[in-house]
Amino acid sequence: MPVYVLATLDTKGAEADYVRRVLQQQGVETLLVDTSCLGRPVVEADIPREEIYQAAGADLQQLQQQRDRGQAVAAAAQGAAALLRRLWEQGQVQGVLGLGGSAGTTIGTAAMRALPLGVPKLMVSTLASGQVRQYVGDKDILMLNAVVDIAGLNRISRTVLREAAGAMAGMVHALQQPEEAEDKPLVAATMFGVTTPCVERARQVLEQAGYEVLVFHATGTGGQAMESLVREGLLAGVLDITTTELADELVGGVLSAGPERLTAAAACGVPQVVSVGATDMVNFHAPETVPEKFQGRRFYRHNPTVTLMRTTPEENAALGRQIAQKLSAARAPAAVMLPLRGVSAIDASGQPFDWPEARQALFQAIRENLSSQVELVELDAHINDPAFAEAAAGKLLELMRRSPAADRNP
Repeated sequence: MPVYVLATLDTKGAEADYVRRVLQQQGVETLLVDTSCLGRPVVEADIPREEIYQAAGADLQQLQQQRDRGQAVAAAAQGAAALLRRLWEQGQVQGVLGLGGSAGTTIGTAAMRALPLGVPKLMVSTLASGQVRQYVGDKDILMLNAVVDIAGLNRISRTVLREAAGAMAGMVHALQQPEEAEDKPLVAATMFGVTTPCVERARQVLEQAGYEVLVFHATGTGGQAMESLVREGLLAGVLDITTTELADELVGGVLSAGPERLTAAAACGVPQVVSVGATDMVNFHAPETVPEKFQGRRFYRHNPTVTLMRTTPEENAALGRQIAQKLSAARAPAAVMLPLRGVSAIDASGQPFDWPEARQALFQAIRENLSSQVELVELDAHINDPAFAEAAAGKLLELMRRSPAADRNP
């Protein structure tokens, strides 16, 4: 199977060809993909740009006549993603390596995000030292800083490009080695610093029962990654203890996982146990970054770069309705676990975010809106009490045994 090198061959042809040669020297079959639109390619592609734009349903000649760079990049990104996904489904993709500035990075990472976890993905980009969430998303994409612009071969660019080729070759060769560990059924769990004791104890219970537990940090990309793995069919169950990303999406914090959070397990028929961990908070960066409209709210400075804002009773009621409505669509056994004594380390008696009225608004909204098909479990405990963690893990084990897909379980 080949590795695909994606680049705009009208401006980055020599550099892409250099990477192809280095990869071939290291025993890696390599195909060159042209994602350019306007200029003449300087090297011949194995997959010409006509195929890229055809995969996007776009007319290359029309795009060339319009000379709209933004429209061309959008079409190339769509086409590259569709083409690479189709090739992967045919068993013809061993890895993807992209080269580029803003346009090349947009196109290359779009193709990479269309591929599942475990397919080597490397983007050499002039943007790699900045904010890259919009490019990486929830995928295992390696971003390599180009250092200099990808505009000619010189002692710096050759060094970086050889690093990229070596890294890709290493990933490909490593995946060809046999896996020594015995695969166990996978369970996902969501965790924040303020729910760590709960998830750590629950993880121990699940591992003792024969499961491998993937813990996702609920920072936006963590929740997105978990939802993605659910949709890829890799998980036997979900222990969604920490649904704080819903609060950031609702209120406007910086750690939102988007509107699709808490939908994948319900849609895909995966057993899940959901709690309300850290829904007492919305996340911002340093205090000066908090929007002015939130002046007068209750804040807690977690560290110099993280500022937490307490959610209000009204916001908690909205969160409760949202959680209940999303879970009510579940196609597999599901349960909600409510820790009546607090939902995070700082939402407990005497702690900065202790606000009984807010908690009750959250709990009552869930009670009133949850379908009778979803089990509701209320415990007179704090979320980080060992008893709560053990009950949540035990409930998930029970639901997975009841699931039609129980043959995936120990």
